[in-house]
Amino acid sequence: MSRILYVYAKGGTALEYAFPRIAACGELHVLALMPLPTAAADVWRPYCASVTEAVPAPASAPATATATAPVPAPALPGADAPTAGDAVTDEIVRVAKHIGADAVVTLSEFAVLAVAHAADRLGLRGAGPAAAERARDKRLMREVWAAAGVPVPAFRRVGSAAELRAALTDLTPPLLLKAAWSAGSIAQLVLHAPDEADGAWTRLEQALDKGREIRMSELYETGADRAVIVEEIVSGAAEDWYDRPGHGDYVSVEGIVAGGVYHPLCITARLPTIPPFNEVASTAPCVLPEALQREIEEVSRRAVDTLGLDTCGTHTELKLCAGGRLAVIETAARFGGVMITRTVEEVFGIDPIALLVRELLGERADYPERMLTEGTGAAASLVAAPADATGTPWRTRPAWAPRSIDWTGILSPGSAIEAVAAFDLPPGRPAPVYDPAAGAANWLGIFFLTAADAPALLRDCTSVLACLETALGRAATRAATRTTTRTAD
Repeated sequence: MSRILYVYAKGGTALEYAFPRIAACGELHVLALMPLPTAAADVWRPYCASVTEAVPAPASAPATATATAPVPAPALPGADAPTAGDAVTDEIVRVAKHIGADAVVTLSEFAVLAVAHAADRLGLRGAGPAAAERARDKRLMREVWAAAGVPVPAFRRVGSAAELRAALTDLTPPLLLKAAWSAGSIAQLVLHAPDEADGAWTRLEQALDKGREIRMSELYETGADRAVIVEEIVSGAAEDWYDRPGHGDYVSVEGIVAGGVYHPLCITARLPTIPPFNEVASTAPCVLPEALQREIEEVSRRAVDTLGLDTCGTHTELKLCAGGRLAVIETAARFGGVMITRTVEEVFGIDPIALLVRELLGERADYPERMLTEGTGAAASLVAAPADATGTPWRTRPAWAPRSIDWTGILSPGSAIEAVAAFDLPPGRPAPVYDPAAGAANWLGIFFLTAADAPALLRDCTSVLACLETALGRAATRAATRTTTRTAD
């Protein structure tokens, strides 16, 4: 039986969804570069032949390591300090050799580059180190695309508040300032004038601190937090693409590169982001006419091919601009996070994770001849955050208790909703105060929705976002009433 080493870091999809699909392709071994989630561990852990945990040590304590693997793993530097890329890669290589891995895979943005280096050293299939870096560092990504004529917004590298001030003079505001290695919408700020530079630089650093606190930071590239880019904000025009309101002005193409050949699988559409650019939902199927989907497919192909990736999942985001124009936002050398792979499988009957693992193992993987544009039913991966659609923070801080919500009257008949345990706040914790720059640090949890068709799904997603604060408040009231009743009895 083939042996597969899965490298875990924060991000990617829920382990209870991913691990059964990986284990169906071979013997699954896990190397955790960050503490593994306890949520749904009773579901995902039985699929693991071994689990090796490299436990980050607190700054004031000596490093320790625990393992339920053939050999113990040495501890790695803490997530709140720059991690030496060679040490991370060495650990992946060490464990892969020990178990005799035939493939190394990750679904986390923050481990992509380390896994690419490890696979290269092991002589296994992977994205390729140089190409993976181009797909991680948004500065390199845009420079490569601009040189190849791929449509991207005007941008500039910035390394200080002074350079940011100059960029705000030379480029056309509003501008988007963001960390070049970030993910999950963390550390993104919208700027309009040069006098905002000093304050923005401070807020960027604070947002990056929040990202480190929730362990959403790069594992390989030392000093990645100091890499910053600023770019012109491309105006979207969803109304020029869709025949009805409610859709976001960007989409993603989910795909796989196999031996350098790009296989786009499908498009996942979006709801409008919460300001500034915090993502809300990925939905499928995309309701754009097939001709427009094919245009998106071809621009996505140009973007992915230009990066020179070898074998990996891909997630390519494109802005829908006025007059039918497109601008490429970014490509990742991994699948879309949260529950996007489950959305694809639910609607299109394709299991992207299993396809990629079989490809990494050198086995036959059957891809659609062309990107799929029609599916069965509809599904969404929906982010719950403590703000309304305009970015206005909730007025209250209800306790997070999604399984206590009465969804009657919120969802369409026949629709279903499920809170994904892997992404939950601890039950009962009050909702945080919304921070526009904090991205995924605002998340309360993730819902997976299914509906009869795309229009019903759009209504359901919009309804959930609009009603969630009130629904959680009512759930808390019911819980308090039950407690009072039991006490009185």
